[in-house]
Amino acid sequence: MGPHPAVAAIRLAVRRVLHDLLTDLSRTSEEAREPSRHERTPSPLVLVACSGGADSMALASALAFEAPKLGIRAGGITVDHGLQLGSDLRAEEVVLRLRELGLDPAESIAVTVGREGGPEAAARDARYAALDTAAERHGAAAVLLGHTRDDQAETVLLGLARGSGIRSLSGMAAVSGAGGRYRRPFLHLDRQTARKACMVQALPVWDDPHNADPAYTRSRLRHEGLPALEKALGKGVVEALARTAQLSRDDADALDAWAGQAEASVRDATGLLECAKLYALPPAVRRRILRRAAIEAGAPAGSLFARHIEEVDRLITGWRGQGAINLPGKVVAQRQGGRLVIRQG
Repeated sequence: MGPHPAVAAIRLAVRRVLHDLLTDLSRTSEEAREPSRHERTPSPLVLVACSGGADSMALASALAFEAPKLGIRAGGITVDHGLQLGSDLRAEEVVLRLRELGLDPAESIAVTVGREGGPEAAARDARYAALDTAAERHGAAAVLLGHTRDDQAETVLLGLARGSGIRSLSGMAAVSGAGGRYRRPFLHLDRQTARKACMVQALPVWDDPHNADPAYTRSRLRHEGLPALEKALGKGVVEALARTAQLSRDDADALDAWAGQAEASVRDATGLLECAKLYALPPAVRRRILRRAAIEAGAPAGSLFARHIEEVDRLITGWRGQGAINLPGKVVAQRQGGRLVIRQG
């Protein structure tokens, strides 16, 4: 008799991601050099980011089961955000659970959460910075994250509410980060499957009270917004939103590639953007070029919103002699002699 269907599902999801990772590593190794016949390639290390919740504990258990079969070392990291009383003790408990699963290294990293961008964004930034540092220190080939299909649906709705465009609607990528460091095996599995897998394996889980706190936007969406949508539209909203994310990502990737190819053709010999040539491009392509130029000039990507790019775009499409546009990062965009100049002012 095989494992419970929920356990089988999470293990299969992790197995596929690990196979993909090994393929990527093999391809990179072949491109870099031809190893000696007698040279032994060290076993790659894969870390799991684990909060102690059901999603990440299910992921940790699946990684611990699948990694040894593929010759992969498995470890775990938990991040102590320090936002709740006793968070350090809770982090130590998570580390013990990871070690009981056989993960090594298994460690807790304490971080200081700032205020920029709001509490949720600040905690996320601190968490990823800690995971990046841990991955580099241990030489990890990848870090697995436990985001599920439900998380993806919430991300799509949050992007829709911000009106941030198709890239925001594409949600979380299955592979992201520098060199494809972050991998999300559970984007096609629902949250209930992960919780069921923990239950049948008798894995203790911790439910973060912040996930039920209405002070947080994502929590309100999870407990009020999505249930209301399902009540009004019927079941299947989460699955439909997840499909929307994938379709949006495919479209956004194609438009990004188009913009990358078109950018050289709209610059003059000195590298400045020519307004007439920009005007001739489709708006979706033109605005991508403008956004990229603003970021290259020093505007922080996370602070550069659609409204900023729309204002710069009006220098191309609605030119009435208006003055310079101030962008985040002290970047200024202005039209001069038929050219668009974007630089730190």
